[in-house]
Amino acid sequence: MTDQATVLRGMMERRSSPAQPSCLSPAGSPGLKPGGRGVRTIAVTSGKGGVGKSLVALNLAIALAEMQQRVCLLDANLGLGNIDLLCGLNGYWNLSHVMTGARRLQQVVLTGPAGVDIVPGASGLSNMADCTPEAQRDLLTQLTELEQSHDWLILDTGTGIHQSIRRFVSAADIALVLATPEPTAIANAYAALKSLSGTDAVELRVLVNQAESPEQASRIAERLQQTSRLFLHCGIDQTCSLPHDPAVSRSVFSQRAVQLETPDSPFAAAIRQLAEELHGEPAIARRRTPYFSRLLETRQLSPAGLTAVTS
Repeated sequence: MTDQATVLRGMMERRSSPAQPSCLSPAGSPGLKPGGRGVRTIAVTSGKGGVGKSLVALNLAIALAEMQQRVCLLDANLGLGNIDLLCGLNGYWNLSHVMTGARRLQQVVLTGPAGVDIVPGASGLSNMADCTPEAQRDLLTQLTELEQSHDWLILDTGTGIHQSIRRFVSAADIALVLATPEPTAIANAYAALKSLSGTDAVELRVLVNQAESPEQASRIAERLQQTSRLFLHCGIDQTCSLPHDPAVSRSVFSQRAVQLETPDSPFAAAIRQLAEELHGEPAIARRRTPYFSRLLETRQLSPAGLTAVTS
């Protein structure tokens, strides 16, 4: 039987030629909006693959965009980025091409469903320290302009136990750590929480995906909360859950997000509720510097480059 992973592998094999970013205007400029207020950042992560990070990140971004929020979705999954595939887009050009100077950032940003701006290959930022100080300064300028034109940055990351991924997650405001009812997924979610527990600035939250019932999700979340308090001496700020829903698998095959394909499905309704709760929370200005400045500071840039990009 063909599964979701098989379908995605086939799509990636066909991602072999460049396509024009759909966000480009006829004049060649991106469809980025002038920005204003502070940006809130959410990193979607886990302790293992196959728990639905990309699907959650994409549909959460769409749900926020449908609430008239300006949303940027960064595909920061090391070597396995597939957000563009889930949307039926071609993400040939990505952030690595920006870092080499082959493309400007606005030329690789794709316009996704509901007007979400998608940045493919954001995991390339893990190689930022290898760039010259001039390249570091130029890239940070482009990233800061991108950030300031949005209300939300959603990061689809890899597993939280990877050192490079920890940097992406630690610089965010909220870390959504995904688990599923599978014992291995629960154990690996705890490993991700352990890896991130020393980062006081980020809010740790658990999201139980593919839950058979709210009761099952509550039991899993409570187990992770208790274990984290006992052994990690850290609290989990909030927990939430998403139901097991056949509509999710169908959306992968159709390359159309659940929020748009089946907006009345249980999964879509739960994502909308999560988006409404996040949007309704007061924005606490705990961090004054932009997200990308915080991220790149953790990359141990060269002294000249760090001075250049933060001054």
